[in-house]
Amino acid sequence: MTDATRVPASYRGEAFNQVPDSENRIHSDEVARQYGFEGALVPGVTVSAYLTHPGAVAWGERWLDRGHAHITVKKPLYDRRGFSVTVGDAGASAYRADLADDRGTACATAEVSLPGSLPAPPVRRGDPPVGDDKVPPTREGLEALRRRGMGAMRAIWAESVPMATYTRDPAAMPALLRPSEGGFANTAFLLGLTNWHVAANVALGPWLHLETTSQHHARVPAGSELVVEGCVVDLFERKGHEFVDVDVGIFLADDTPALSVRLRAIYRLRG
Repeated sequence: MTDATRVPASYRGEAFNQVPDSENRIHSDEVARQYGFEGALVPGVTVSAYLTHPGAVAWGERWLDRGHAHITVKKPLYDRRGFSVTVGDAGASAYRADLADDRGTACATAEVSLPGSLPAPPVRRGDPPVGDDKVPPTREGLEALRRRGMGAMRAIWAESVPMATYTRDPAAMPALLRPSEGGFANTAFLLGLTNWHVAANVALGPWLHLETTSQHHARVPAGSELVVEGCVVDLFERKGHEFVDVDVGIFLADDTPALSVRLRAIYRLRG
């Protein structure tokens, strides 16, 4: 069966927290419990990878070249917790998916597709590189960042980077994404760049990745150098949490756009 005729399918897995030592200490047991969670949170970008996994399996390189996804993380997923991704309304070019843990908690949802026509890709602005002057994680700090602009960040897609795999056993990933086999960049790594870009510009404490709308424009081969640019587009408060929306463009070294993303995150948790 070719990628053109395969339909995304439901599956089960075990959650994997790749970054228990992350600077974002919400991924550590100690700090997560201080905020009322059962333990360390699996990164939102990893949860996102679980939801796009059926598309990567079914559509292969077409997913990496033109895939679109709107993903919302609603509840925490914990390390080593079993989970199921239930695919619905699946066809040759679109599906929706729900992720629930083995206790039946609805953790995240996604709408995933291969659009017939792509939106205009982002254009690299040539933002200055990120410096050492991070703004504080306050409304005033983020407002200042919105006015002055965010510094650009550089990265490399390689087997050694965080988020190189989103499963504990890399063999559970589609072959085209396995880093040990020279695979292309996966959803966890690419959306992870949006997190790291915010963290490079803001002196964050514990924070949460909540929602993304993303559009692939080109696959990212092994060894690729990348440039990440972004801008703050909205700031608001809800139930004591402080939220930020950021538009992010990810580019290959020759300025070819690879991914555009609208990220929503809680940059300051209440309490």
